[in-house]
Amino acid sequence: MTLLGGKKERIDRLGELAGAPEEQGRSLWVEALRRVRRNPAALVGAAILLLFVLIALIGPFFVPYDPTDPIGIENGEVRSGAGIIPGPSAEHWLGYDHQGRDEFSRMVVGARQTLWVGVVATVFGLAVGSLMGGVAGAAFALGGLWGKRIDSLLMRVTDVFLAMPSLLLAVTVAAILGPSLLTVMLAVGTIAIPIFARLLRGSMLAQSNSDYMLAATALGVERKKIAVSHLLPNSLAPVLVQGTLTLATAIIEAAALSFLGLGNPDSAAPEWGVMLADAQGYLDVRPALAIYPAVAIIITALGFTLLGESMREALDPKLRK
Repeated sequence: MTLLGGKKERIDRLGELAGAPEEQGRSLWVEALRRVRRNPAALVGAAILLLFVLIALIGPFFVPYDPTDPIGIENGEVRSGAGIIPGPSAEHWLGYDHQGRDEFSRMVVGARQTLWVGVVATVFGLAVGSLMGGVAGAAFALGGLWGKRIDSLLMRVTDVFLAMPSLLLAVTVAAILGPSLLTVMLAVGTIAIPIFARLLRGSMLAQSNSDYMLAATALGVERKKIAVSHLLPNSLAPVLVQGTLTLATAIIEAAALSFLGLGNPDSAAPEWGVMLADAQGYLDVRPALAIYPAVAIIITALGFTLLGESMREALDPKLRK
């Protein structure tokens, strides 16, 4: 009786489990978001980026002074030729720059300019690079002689870009187009094109051997529809993560071009890279003029890097801790 009773209990338990509602599955992005939220580095990066974006978007409306107004020279407090550039005070939290403008106001307004340059450059590189990589990956996946030729042609163009050092390529583009803010965006975006192209093509080639591709082919779905509707969307995750990391390098490279004099020729327009370049002539008088924009660039780039690396770990099973 005990044996029969034990079997009956196990059968009843199996019946309860069979009738229990199944656990709802989660998508790749939902699972990745859950892992990112548990990652301290990702939270720190997200906090830095949120603060940076808030300062860039709403900060310029609350700055105490016009960032282009040389009030320090007008009231006689700043005499840069004589080496007199006052530091922080109750009225001017970060002091004046070499032209008597309020440094705090210029730092806040410059955040918007820096964010704008980084975002536009990254979007430009992402759009063009994804187009090249997507066409190359789809052409290779579709097969055929023309598909392989198109893939080979686009990848050789990409190799030419990759063969040049990134900063040298950016300087070349900026020198050809002439110094301007748009030039910086195009130059920084250009050096990101081959990175996105190679990454998307490689992701598409890896996905082309997956089970769902085999199943779609076996069901008779057209290869063009498979490439556009299935292969491309499932290959975008690493490209979007790379976009976050590229934002960090875009800000640094834009600052480097501005430092070399290839950025916005109007030094009155506040931008962290231009401010860093202008401060080089006054390092012996007020080194803080170079420290402020340099630290801001480093912290902002660190925020993008922390968040991007955390997203890559969450999306790539090989990198999960």
